Order: sequence, then structure tokens, then C-alpha cells
Amino acid sequence: MTELAEKIRLNLRKDNKGWKRWGPYLSERQWGTVREDYSVYGSTWDYVSHDMARSWAYRWGEDGIGGVSDNKQFLCIAFSFWNHQDKIVKERLYGLAGSEGNHGEDVKELYYYLDSTPTHSYMKMLYKYPHNEFPYKKIIDENSKRSRKDPEFEILQTGIFDNNEYFDIFIEYAKADESDMLIKVTAHNRGKKAAPLTILPTIWFRNTWSWGYENFKQRPILTGIANSQIEANHHLVGKYKFYIEDADELIFCENETNMERVFGKPNNTMYVKDGISNYVITGKDKYVNPNRIGSKAAAKFTKKIPAEGSVSIRLRFSQNKHSKPFTDFDEIFALRLQDAEDFYAEVQKNIQGEELKKIQRQAFAGMMWNKQFYYYNINEWINGDPKMPFEFKGRAYQRNHTWKHAYMANILSMPDKWEYPWFAAWDLAFHTLTLARIDPDFAKRQLAVILREYYMHPNGQLPAYEWNFSDVNPPVHAWATWKVYEIDKKNNGKGDILFLEKVFHKLLMNFTWWVNQKDEEGNNIFGGGFLGLDNIGVFDRNTQIPGVKLEQADATGWMAMYTLNMLRIACEISLERPVYQDMASKFFEHFLHIAGAINKPIKGNDLGLWDEGDQFYYDKLHAPNGETIFMKIRSYVGLIPLCAVEVLNEETLAKLPDFKRRLEWVLNNRPDLASLISRWHEPGKGETHLLSLLRGHRMKMVVKRMFDEAEFLSDYGLRSLSKCHDEHPYKFNMQGEMLSVKYTPAESDLSIMGGNSNWRGPIWFPINYLIIDAMLKFYEYYGDDFEIEYPTNSGNIMSIKDATMMVAQRLINIFMMNKTNQRPAMTGVDRFDNDPYFKDLYLFYEYFNGDNGAGLGAAHQCGWTGLVADLIDAVSEYSAVSTDLSKSLV
Repeated sequence: MTELAEKIRLNLRKDNKGWKRWGPYLSERQWGTVREDYSVYGSTWDYVSHDMARSWAYRWGEDGIGGVSDNKQFLCIAFSFWNHQDKIVKERLYGLAGSEGNHGEDVKELYYYLDSTPTHSYMKMLYKYPHNEFPYKKIIDENSKRSRKDPEFEILQTGIFDNNEYFDIFIEYAKADESDMLIKVTAHNRGKKAAPLTILPTIWFRNTWSWGYENFKQRPILTGIANSQIEANHHLVGKYKFYIEDADELIFCENETNMERVFGKPNNTMYVKDGISNYVITGKDKYVNPNRIGSKAAAKFTKKIPAEGSVSIRLRFSQNKHSKPFTDFDEIFALRLQDAEDFYAEVQKNIQGEELKKIQRQAFAGMMWNKQFYYYNINEWINGDPKMPFEFKGRAYQRNHTWKHAYMANILSMPDKWEYPWFAAWDLAFHTLTLARIDPDFAKRQLAVILREYYMHPNGQLPAYEWNFSDVNPPVHAWATWKVYEIDKKNNGKGDILFLEKVFHKLLMNFTWWVNQKDEEGNNIFGGGFLGLDNIGVFDRNTQIPGVKLEQADATGWMAMYTLNMLRIACEISLERPVYQDMASKFFEHFLHIAGAINKPIKGNDLGLWDEGDQFYYDKLHAPNGETIFMKIRSYVGLIPLCAVEVLNEETLAKLPDFKRRLEWVLNNRPDLASLISRWHEPGKGETHLLSLLRGHRMKMVVKRMFDEAEFLSDYGLRSLSKCHDEHPYKFNMQGEMLSVKYTPAESDLSIMGGNSNWRGPIWFPINYLIIDAMLKFYEYYGDDFEIEYPTNSGNIMSIKDATMMVAQRLINIFMMNKTNQRPAMTGVDRFDNDPYFKDLYLFYEYFNGDNGAGLGAAHQCGWTGLVADLIDAVSEYSAVSTDLSKSLV
């Protein structure tokens, strides 16, 4: 069988070079980021606003619509549009700053990632642009009236898309080779009247020359040739030609800040960054360079698009000289599109149903498009550059000042390139599972890079996210490392032991940091603060309250899971390098001590985190008066310990005699610890052995609550907070202030951790996925003989696997058309279900309403919600062998 063309390109394995050198690495929002904030007191959202962005030359990255760049973002291409009604050219996607939205930052545009191969040999996205003036003011004014208790005001509610008065603009890329990229833009007028549209393919250099560094003293240059070509010359990127078919004209300016507009000071050049926009809007030549040279340029196409008609423009960006650059254009596009079809046909060969294939393919597309060049040298950022083009007074508030070693300049998978255009450590770990299914090398690289010495703190801590690197995210990287290894091994037939070993050593440092920093009493009960779960507690768990100590069920569960992940990795490496058996033994014993601590029986104030009466895990608070209080909130916090589970089979143990001998010695000589975990000497299905925090009875009790539709189980997955707290809020007196936790299925009505996400009721894919993965391990041990009731109180008795796959299907159903012809994720917007130009477009929201499945938070956060692609694979594989049950999954 002939190897697929995209597979051949992937097998070249040139990291982010070769076919991956050019990709969708621009951000969608560089303004309002920490990196661009040079204010004294850290007023990030105000320092560079959306209004300023068109006039401000960024320091650390670039943004644009449907854009691409090289892997260090020296040279960028993106698209701008003008509908002849707006007062500014649409150069970047608009949204509300964190202080403007009633639920935090919020993009207010309609755009969709439709396709991309892993090497970006073919890519496609869609941007919907109104005919009439974009409602910037209306969006701001309406949101300013709304409180946190109100839903967000979305662009479709402005009426700007009524009567189909908008353009569907498709942006496509197809590579002829590693350094030869064809680009097509097709604009459809969906309205019943002809409408004008100016399309501006724009090419520019990231400004590296204004900051006073010797190695960037040489300025790059763009030069126009006739109306058909722009030559780009950069001393690090090389020479490229941007071929343009039938442009009206070429326009040039500099990627330099408009000092006069931004600071009220004289400009350093006549032709500043917003020159092209000003020229297009006003028609005045003074804004652009008549000599057609500069560091930013655009080709101008002004079209009158007929009613329900379309126009296309064609471009080519290449290091190669082409006397006739468009002769083979359509042929190459067809080849790359066919490559993409062939590649995904192989990826999806076991999936039945076109709808599932569409959902999964767009999820993969979102993962590919959400790559970004992330650049942040904290030492330079804090101190300022040798030469600053604006006044820099230094920083009274030095954000991330303890991370001066950090120097990030990599292609990273972003949670969302508009709402979260910066890496988040635990988000990234979940991304890698989906990435591994189509590009395992990129997935492995993502896990390795965040553990490198210029990311990881010398003390072993991983950076959390750019607003506060010192915050603490759940330690899921060992789990993700093992999952990526398993996916890669299954798909390629051989495990990458070198990858495991490389990552294992760095994870050891991080594990040690956790033990030293987050186990305050040295008793194997851990804290850690909010741990990514924002407002899940009755108060901000990051807050240091004098005299109060919080011991966390989720932190302790995460660490138990971490030990088992490290144990499993050590065992796998030991099969080739037996010396690692000592490490496996170390993590086995550490797991036993954590299990002993979290499950410790009540004895005065010395107790674990398991509440025998409620049969559930809770956080525990030690008050200044010596009182110990269980924080009886039934939430994901109490489900995390379920995820600390691992299965080892007898065949593996037989190959690890030193580990097996030490393991059995501990179990025989420390019966106090052995009794706290599932009975080792009672092998399960297939002579397997189970390590978990929960024995059979406790596991059943937690699962009983978890699968109860009156508590955690929604029609669309597992809620983050039990619905029992709807009628029975948890109340707590905090030093005279009465605090409460109430079931809130949608957006947060509080400001804890910014208030732009909510863990008090909605459904979150990452925790659901972790629980599904854990339950399947329990099934691996227990087999079909261990039965549970699903849903609780339904009378339906089934195996763990059957119930788990039904939860997975509920999550998938969020995106599928239901019996009433609605997609739950799009609940409340009929157009998404019925309009032919909307209904096959999917948005992979940050989280989902716990009652109706409606999408919430960041609209395009494919990130960890991209895990739906993995669930589709799992359920499809399961349905193929369980035909009777598969009927009930739908």
C-alpha cells in the first residue's frame, strides 16, 4: 500500500522546521496581553487596547485574521477587510477586554477553523464579516449594562447578521513544498443585494529593530514590483516573493508605532503602522510610501460582490522564482486537499456516521489552528530594552519577577488564540492527547518543552500561565506523558522509550517540588490553592488566611495520581533499562503513604479526607481555634481521588523481579498500608493487580453519587458541582462573613479568579476525560463481574465499561443534532441549528451548561475540549465490538 503523502511529510520529523516552518502561528490577540504591558502597575488590559492595536508596533508577537508566519514569527501574512461602512479596517478580531465583559474577556466575532493537516500542507478557515458597520459601540454599551448574573451579549443579538447581510470569507492555504505556499480567499455575499468588499492580503515583519539589539540592527525590507509582486528580504528568514494576481494596487508603510496617535509625540517615520488602514478609509496618499518600500505592505482588491455571488483572489508566497506563479495553482490546491482527505480518511476509518466525522475533523482543525509562536523573555521584559521607542518608567509591580530565567520562544498549543493567547500548563497537557492522534511528534515536543530549563523553575515548579507563573496547576503532565506514549505506541507499533526517559527525569524535579512545597506538615496531605478549578471552593483557595490551614482532597488525589503515573512510566522504562526498577519502588511506596494519609480513620482531629458518613472526599480546614472542619461541598474536588488508579499485569511484574520483590516486601511488612488500597493478592481480570485510593466499596459509593442525575450526572456529562447544592447550598461562616456555594450551571456570578470561568455546576471536558480514563482502568481490573447501577436509582445494572462509555456518549452529544434538531452546544441560537450557512459549523467551547449543555466561556477554546475527538474514537471502537449496547449510546 502506498504511504499517504501527509504521513511521509510527518515522518520527516523536523520539529517545527521543514513543512512545519510556516504555519498558523500568529496570535488572534496580542493586545491586552501581559507581554505587551509596560505599565508601572500592571494594568495589562488598558496599556494596549484594541483601539490602540492598529497603531502600536508590538514587542513580543503579532496578531491577524487567518494568518501564518514562520516558526519564529519574523515574517507574517494575514488578511484585513473593509466593508466600506466601518471607520477602521478590520485587521484583527474584536472582543471585550477583561474589564469590559460581564464575564471577563470575550471575543465578539464569528469565525471557524474548518480544516488543517498536521504539517499545514492544507488549511481552511471561515470568517463572517457584516455588510454594515461593525457594532463596536453597541457591544460595549450593552455589556456595560449587564451584571455577572446576566448572560453575555453576543454579536448575533445586535442584528448585524439579520437578512444575511454579511460575507462568508473562506481563507485557504496549500503548500507546493516546504517554502512555497499558495493562498486563496473566497468571499461569498450571503445577502440579496450587491455589496462592496475590500480585501487586503497583508505581509509584514515583526518589529525586531526598535529595541536596540545588535543582532537585529539590520532592518528587513519589503519592495513592490508592479502590482503583481512584493519581495521580502530578511537577514534571518531569507528572500521570499509574494505573488499577487490582479491586485488594484500595492500599499506600503512601516511596522512602527504611530507615536503621535498613541503618545502625542512626533513620529519616527512618516508611514507608520496604521498607514494602510488610514489610506484605505480616507484615500489620502500621505499615509503610505509612494516608493513602495517598507516593513508592512498590502495588496488592495476592491470588489463589488453580486447578491448571493462570490469572488476569489489568488496569491502565492514562495522562495522559488515563478515566471507564471498561477499556472499550476488549481492543480496544487486539488492535490493538497486530496492529501488532507486521504489523511483523515485513514484517521477516521473506524468511525461510523458523517456527523461524527465532521465534529472530529473540525476539532482536529481547531487544535492545528490554535498553534502560536509564544515569545516571552521575562528578564528583558522586566528590565526594558536598550532602546525603547516609548517612555518606560520601570515596574513597581514586577509580575513573574521570580522567573527571570524564563525565556520562551516556541510554537505552543494555545487554549484559545484570542481569549487565552498564552500557554497554560495543565491545559497544554490535555491538548497533547488529541494532538498525539494526528501528530505524535508534536504532542511529545509540547510535553518536553514545558519541562525544559528555560520554562521550569530551578526549584522544579512548572510555570502556570503568564498572568502568574507561580500559581499552581494540577500535576497532570506525567499522566499526559503516559497517555501520549500509549497512543503513539498503539498507532505506530513501537513505544518511544527515549521520550519517556527524557521526560521522566524532568518530572522527577517537579514531583520533588510538589512534595517539598505543597505538603506543609510532611504528612502526605497536600494543598495547592485553586489548582485550576477557580471558584470551586467556598472561598478563593489561593487566599492566605491567617491561622487557617486547608488540606485539599483534589491536591492529595492529584499527587496520588502523580505517583502512580510515575510508577507506570518507571516500569515501562525498566523493561529496557532495569535500573529504573528502584524508581518504580520509590513511587509505589510513596503512593501507599498518600493512600494511608487520605484514608486515615477518624481519631480526634487527626483524620484523613474521607467522610465515612457521606461516603465522599472533602477538603478539610483547620481553624485558628483548633477546630477541624470538613468543607462538605460535593464537587470535582471529591472525585479527583477516583483518578488515582493504575493496573499492573503479572506479565510485566515477572519481567521486573527487583520491583516485584520490593513491592511484595512492603505489602507483607506494612499491613497498615496494604489494607488501605485494593487487595493486591486478589488478582483481577487477566491476572492484573490494582493500585487505587478507593477499594471496591468506597469506589462504588463515589460512583453512586457520580452517576446520580440528581447530583453529578447531567445529560451531557459530569457536572463540576452536585446539583444537590441547588436546593441545599453549602454555607460557611468565615470570620463573621457568611459564604455559600450554590449550584450555578452556567457562567459564574462571582469574581473569584476573575469570574470568567465557573466550576460550580458546568461540565468541563478535562475532568470528565480523566474520570473516564480512570473508570476504564477499574474495568481493566474488575472486568464484567463488577457491576454498577447506571444511572443511580434507575434499576439499570451494567459493567463499569458500559456505564463509562455512556458518559462519553453524553459528552459527544453536546455537539450532535438531537431529536428536536438542535445542537446542545448552540442552545438558544436557532440559526446555528437551521441556517445552512451555520449549521455545520462547530464551536468547541471552554465549558458547558450543567443543565442543557450550552457552550460557555471561550467560544473557540478547542484546547482541552478537543478531547471530544478522542472520545469519538473511543466510543466508535467500543460500539464496533458491543453492537447491542451501542444502540443505547445514541
